[in-house]
This record gives sequence, structure tokens and C-alpha cells, in this order.
Amino acid sequence: MQIGAFELNEPLPELREPHVFAMVRPWVDVGSVGTLTLNRLERFMGSKELGRLSRPGTFFDFTRYRPNMRLVDGKREVKIPNSIIRYAITDDGPDYLFLHLMEPHSNGEDYTDSILEVVNHFNVKRYCRLGAMYDAVPHTRPLLVTGSLGDVTQNRPVPNFKVRQSTYQGPTTIMNLLSESIEKADIESINFMVHLPQYVQLEEDYAGTSRMIEVLSSVYNNIPADLAPVRRGQRQYRELNSTLDRNTELKTLIQQMEAYYDAQLDSEETSSPSAEKSETTGTQLSPEIEQFLSELGGRLDADPDE
Repeated sequence: MQIGAFELNEPLPELREPHVFAMVRPWVDVGSVGTLTLNRLERFMGSKELGRLSRPGTFFDFTRYRPNMRLVDGKREVKIPNSIIRYAITDDGPDYLFLHLMEPHSNGEDYTDSILEVVNHFNVKRYCRLGAMYDAVPHTRPLLVTGSLGDVTQNRPVPNFKVRQSTYQGPTTIMNLLSESIEKADIESINFMVHLPQYVQLEEDYAGTSRMIEVLSSVYNNIPADLAPVRRGQRQYRELNSTLDRNTELKTLIQQMEAYYDAQLDSEETSSPSAEKSETTGTQLSPEIEQFLSELGGRLDADPDE
């Protein structure tokens, strides 16, 4: 069945007051925190694919999102980047839609309209966007999570989670058209953003994923906190700890970030940088430190799963 630009598998499931978990790659998916979180939730809830864009090339530039060649049963197949929708039906409700979205390079209005058509077709009750951004935070402190809850009640408090309203003005992503449309449709809208250390950029940051799941479990009773990959995140950051004594510049930088982090938490009037601003600002490191951190990130990414 075609809904907007999406081809959905039939028969369509009957979902009860579904909630959406959405991530947008690469805009606010640094460390793949949004992707990893959705993957874990989907495995836990036994999700199934609902559909994907029928013609992804209408929206994506494949010189920027590269197709992948792979061997399947001895034959070469081309895997085309796409935005994918999955769903999960739970015993006690609500049911869930998982949106793995990619930021479009063209026809952005048609793209966001198509996503909204899917949301409206299933009478979505709540839209929750997950993501991560780089910030001036140290890996030696609990990762900060910011977001908005609207009228949604948190079941239990979570340390280092701050409800904040962004005051950013300036260039942004076309995907914010979707956020505006969600609000105009009177659909509950919440979002969570994990702030990751900007000086070590992991392809897959499991400490950030753990923090995201911890916050989600404080809002959703059917998401257990122990779903978080805590041990793997600890291993990633522990290996970084072991290098500090050998890198004076990095150690000094982290001490400065610790002081800044502590001061931010102590001040009620200090607001966090927006995700858009974080993409263009940051501490400048020497080439030697940047090379070292790049090599370190590669080693940490190779760490086996738990």
C-alpha cells in the first residue's frame, strides 16, 4: 500500500494509540545513539518491518549517502540507503512505530509530508524524537541529557536530565517542518538529546545509548532500564581513561570541561547549546591530539558487544 512516498507492507497492522520513536541520520545521530537505541528497542519488542520509501533517490543524493555492494549467496547485490519504518505490537499497549529517517537532500517538503501522512494514517498519539549531539562535556561525568516532555509525566527522576526549551535561531534542517506539523496536529511531542564528549567521536557510542535508554525507561514503564548496554559503554570510556596520563593536553582539556560541566549544573540560568549550533562550534585541538583521538576511536569501535 502506498502512503505518500512510502510503500507499506500489507495487510497493515492495527495499532492501538501508537507512539513513534524517531531518529534522524546524520543530523542528530552522532555516535549512532538514536540508531542504536531504536535497534535495541526493536529487538526487545520483536518489531517487524512496515515499509520504506519506494523511490529513495527522489530525496537522497547517492553520492553523499553511498549505496553498499555486498555478496549474498555468492551474488553481488546493491543495498540502497533508505528511510525504514518498523512496528511493534505490545500486550498492554501502546503499540509502537520506529522511524529510521535520513535527512533529505531534495524535495524536502514532499518527504516530510509523506512521513506526516504515515503518522496521521495510524492515528499516532505521541511522537518522540531521539538523538545525540557533541558538546563541551567530559567523559568523566555522567552524560547530560536534555529534552522536552510537554505534558508527559516522568515516572521517576533521572539524574542529569534537564528539561530545556531551545532558543536557537539560525540555519537548521528541513526535518523541523515535520516537528512543526506534528505540533499543529495536536500530537504529543517529546524529544531527548544526549550530549557526548566532542573530543572523542565514536562511530557507536554505547555510553550515550545507555543514558538514552535510562531516560526513556523513566517515561515508559515497559522499557526496562537494564536494556541499556552499560558494560560496553563503560569499557569504551575506561579505555579512554587509561590514555590520559600519556596526553597532557587532553588531560588539561578534560579538566577544563569538568569545571565547565560542574558550573553549568550549579547554575539554573545557563542553557545548553542547541543541536544545530553544536554542529559548527567546538574546542580546537592540535593535529597530534586529533590524530590520536581518531586512532583511539577506531580501537574503541572494535570492542566486542556484551
